[in-house]
Amino acid sequence: MTESAPTFETRVMKTPPLLLGAALAFWGWQSGFLFAGVIMGVILESARFVRVRWDLSDNDFRRILTFCTLLMFASVIYAFTSNEGSGGFGSLFHGPAAARNAGFASVRASTALFCWLPMILFFFALAQIFGTREKIPWTALLLTAHWRSRRELKLGQAGPVGGVNVSYPYFIVCLFSASFHPNVAESSATFFWGMDILVVWALWRFRPRRSGIIVWTLAVAVVIVLAFSGQRGIVGLGRFIEGYDAQWLSRFARQSTDPMQSMTAIGQIGELKLSSRIAIRLHTENNQPPPAYLREASYRLYRSLRESWYAGGLPNDFELIPPETNQTTWMLLPKTNTASVNIACYLNDWSQEYGTPEGLLPLPSGCSQLENLPAITLKKNTAGAVLAAGPGLVIFDARYGSGETIDSPPDTSTNLMDLSVPTNEVPALKQVIAEMNLSGADENKTLLAVSGFFQKNFTYSLWQGKDQPATNNETPLARFLLTSRSGHCEYFATATVLLLRELGIPARYAVGYYVHEKSGGGYVVRARDAHAWCLVWDKKTRTWTDFDTTPGSWIAAEDERASVMQWFSDFWSWVGFQIEKFRWGQSDLRQYILWGMVPVLALLLYQIIFRRGRKRQPQSKAGQSAAEIFRPGLDSEFYLLERRLAARGAARAPGEPLSGWLSRAVADPALAAAKNSLEELLRLHYRHRFDPRGLDASARETLRRESKVCLARLEEV
Repeated sequence: MTESAPTFETRVMKTPPLLLGAALAFWGWQSGFLFAGVIMGVILESARFVRVRWDLSDNDFRRILTFCTLLMFASVIYAFTSNEGSGGFGSLFHGPAAARNAGFASVRASTALFCWLPMILFFFALAQIFGTREKIPWTALLLTAHWRSRRELKLGQAGPVGGVNVSYPYFIVCLFSASFHPNVAESSATFFWGMDILVVWALWRFRPRRSGIIVWTLAVAVVIVLAFSGQRGIVGLGRFIEGYDAQWLSRFARQSTDPMQSMTAIGQIGELKLSSRIAIRLHTENNQPPPAYLREASYRLYRSLRESWYAGGLPNDFELIPPETNQTTWMLLPKTNTASVNIACYLNDWSQEYGTPEGLLPLPSGCSQLENLPAITLKKNTAGAVLAAGPGLVIFDARYGSGETIDSPPDTSTNLMDLSVPTNEVPALKQVIAEMNLSGADENKTLLAVSGFFQKNFTYSLWQGKDQPATNNETPLARFLLTSRSGHCEYFATATVLLLRELGIPARYAVGYYVHEKSGGGYVVRARDAHAWCLVWDKKTRTWTDFDTTPGSWIAAEDERASVMQWFSDFWSWVGFQIEKFRWGQSDLRQYILWGMVPVLALLLYQIIFRRGRKRQPQSKAGQSAAEIFRPGLDSEFYLLERRLAARGAARAPGEPLSGWLSRAVADPALAAAKNSLEELLRLHYRHRFDPRGLDASARETLRRESKVCLARLEEV
C-alpha cells in the first residue's frame, strides 16, 4: 500500500487533444484577438509535448484564482470607463482617438468585458493543464468548501475532497466570449457554424455507445437546425431592443432640447414647476465672469395655435464639422477669441445613427472654437444649434467673444421667416405698438423703448390663472400683452420677437440657460435656470445679439423656490457628477487605479511562480510546520519510529510503501521482538492517516502510547 491519498474511480472531464487550441483560435478570430488566441492555444496545447509539470498546492490555486479575480476587477474598471469598445490590442490603451470614441464606452463595456474573459482566466487554465493534478479541488475554488474543510480537519472528521477539471469550463468560456462579435450577418453565420463544429468535436467522445453513429448524427442535426432558427429570432430581437433600450433610458433620465421644435408653456393654467437639479457646471480662467447666456437653439417660425416655435428648416439641415488633427478640437468660426469657459454638460438624447448619446451643446454667444471635446461627431445648423454625439457627459473648453456667430443672416426669401408674424397675433401687437408711440424712432430707440415697456408695465410670474379671453379669437399671448401683463420668460421672449418683427426688425426666439449662481471655484446652472430670450439682428455689425426683456426679478423668484435641503441634493449631485466623469472616461482616476493594481498583480504573480523561494515557517516542537498540523495524519507518532529506524541504517527508499519498508526493516534479528508491535502501530497509522473517519479517542491514545513504548525499546537495542 502506497502512502497517497485515496483515489475514487470518477471519470475526469478532460478536453480532447487540440480542442482548446482550436477554441481559442476561433475566439480570437471572432473577437479581433486572433494573434492572442493563437498564441494562448499553442501554449496550452504544448502541454501534450512538454513534460514539465508544476506541483501546485491548494494555496497556489487560490493565489492564481485571486490573481485572475484582480485581473477581472481591473478589466471591469477599464471596460466601464474606457472610451473604446472591444477589438484589437489598441483598444486596451488610452489615447487621443479614445477620447473621440468616448460615446461607445457605456454601450460596449459589457461586450468588451465578456470578450476578454479567455485572457483573464488564461492563467487558471494554464495551472490546470501544466499541473500535476487531474482536478482542481473545490477547497481551492470555493471559500465555503475551504472553510468547511478546515473545520472538519480540526474536528477530526475530514472526508474526501472533490474537484473539477476546468478544461471544459474554459472551453465553454471561449465559445461564450466568441459570441460577442460584430452583429452582422457574415459574423453571425461564421460564429454559428464554427461553434457547431467545436461543440460536435467536444461531444463526440461522450456520445452514447448503445446508439449508432447515424442516430447520434441525426439528433445533433436536429438540434443544430432548431438552434439556427432560434438564433435568427434572438438576433432580430436583440436588434430591436438595442435600438430602443438605451434611448428610452436616456430620455427617462433627463429632458432634452429639440433643435427643430420648442413647445412653450404659453397658455397653460397653473404654476410652472422647474427642478433645482444641476444641469451644467462652468469654470472660467483667472476668475473671469462667465457668459450670461448659454444658448442651445433658436427658432424662426411661431405657430400660435400650438404655442410652439419651429426652426423653419429640415432635420438634415445640420452640417458636419470636421475635427482638427488632434480629434478633440472643433472650429465653429474662423475667428480668434480670447475669452474661454470650461463647460460640463450632459447629452440627453440618443443617436440612432451612431448608437451613442446625443444632444445640443449649451454655448456662449459668438463661440468660435471648442477644445478638448470628446465627441464622435459635431454638427451645426443655420439656426445656431450645435449637435454633438459622444459620451453621456462631455467636459470641454469653449472660446467665445463678441461679433460673428454661427447663425445665418435674416431670411431674405419669399417666406421672410425672421419677419413672419401669425395673423391672429397682429391686432394685439399693433395695439401695444400704438401704446408705445414709436413714430419716428430709429432702430436703437425702438429697442430701448420695447425693453423699457416690458420692464415698466410687466411682471414676472410662473403662475397663470383661469382668466377667460375677452373675445373668442383672443390668444394667450394677446391676453398676456393686453390684460394680465404677467408671465414667465417664454411669454416675454415670444412677445418681444413678434413685436420687433411687426416693427420690421428681424428677430428670433432663443432657448438655453442663464448663468448667475456661483458655486465654489466655478458656477452651476440648474434646470430652473432654463431661459428663453430674443435674438435681434444688428444691421450695422451684421450680427445677431441677445435681447432679453424678461424682468430681472425672475432670478430672485426662482431662487426663492429653492428647498432648504438643496445643499444636500447638491452634494449628491456632485457625487453623481464624479461617478459620471469616471463612467464616461472624463476622469484620470481610472488610470491611477489601473496603475495601482499593477504592483499588486506583479507581487501576486511572483508569489505564484517563485513560491519555493519563500522563507519557511518556524518549526513547532514536534518538528512540523504549523500549517501541516491541519493535514490529517501528519501528527502521527509513527514518523518518529520511521526516523529512529532510518538512523539504524534502515532508511526508506523514495516512493517505497511503508508496509514494504517495515518488512525489510524488521528483518534485522535484533528487531524480531518488536515486529508485531510495529506492524500493529502501522495499521493504526494508516487508519489515522487515510481513513476519512480517522481514529477514535481510545485508538488515538493507543497509537501515541505504544509508539513511545516501542521507541524506548528501540533506544535500548
